[in-house]
Amino acid sequence: MIEVTAIPAFRDNYIWALSNEHGEVVVVDPGEAQPVAEHIDQRGQRLVGILVTHHHPDHVGGVTALASRGDVPVWGPARERVPGRTVALTEGDQVTIEALDGLTLDVLDVPGHTAGHIAFYGGGMLLAGDALFAGGCGRLFEGTPAQMRASLAKLRELPPETQLYCGHEYTQANLTFAMAVEPDNEALRERYDRVAEWRAEGRYTLPSTLATELATNPFLRWDQPAVQANAATHAGNAASSPDDVFAIVRSWKDSF
Repeated sequence: MIEVTAIPAFRDNYIWALSNEHGEVVVVDPGEAQPVAEHIDQRGQRLVGILVTHHHPDHVGGVTALASRGDVPVWGPARERVPGRTVALTEGDQVTIEALDGLTLDVLDVPGHTAGHIAFYGGGMLLAGDALFAGGCGRLFEGTPAQMRASLAKLRELPPETQLYCGHEYTQANLTFAMAVEPDNEALRERYDRVAEWRAEGRYTLPSTLATELATNPFLRWDQPAVQANAATHAGNAASSPDDVFAIVRSWKDSF
């Protein structure tokens, strides 16, 4: 049985720790080494691997120090520079972690936030990095709206019960924006209220599920009439294609 635990880092990052009952652990996107080392040492665990989704410092800053704790493989995107990477990955590859009961993760190319961003899917989990957030998606630092929409289209085809683990606690801010895009979405209003309560109590809002995202995340809802209409109103012109709708919503969020 794999347990997934959030290790907070920086102001709002999550480093995800995947562990088994024997104390073996793999971490995802360790931007800082210290909180990971403290988490592992306090529990008497042993680091057996590092998964990396993209090259941004807040996701890779702790890789080198953590990998030096032993013979620790570092799996990361082939098209990006990742410090200490030992296995370069691209779509179609799989990662099998024997120490975690043979957990197998499929690698998906999801460019947009960065040019070579990847995600890991398996065991009912989507380790999305900064491609897909709860209620949002990553900024387009290196990709185009069309690239990001294609990446998210790929992710929204995964089973709806998939558990979403992303890189930041942005959910409340994302849903505030989502309410501007779809103010009449009842599922979104209910989620917004629920998340507001959780954050007031200091609770994490992750993991989410893909089903929840499909119902409430405007960046996965470019084909919904309300999103299309409100995007066109915001832009002052008709959005003629899914890429146009997505581009308007992404630009809207950037200036929100």
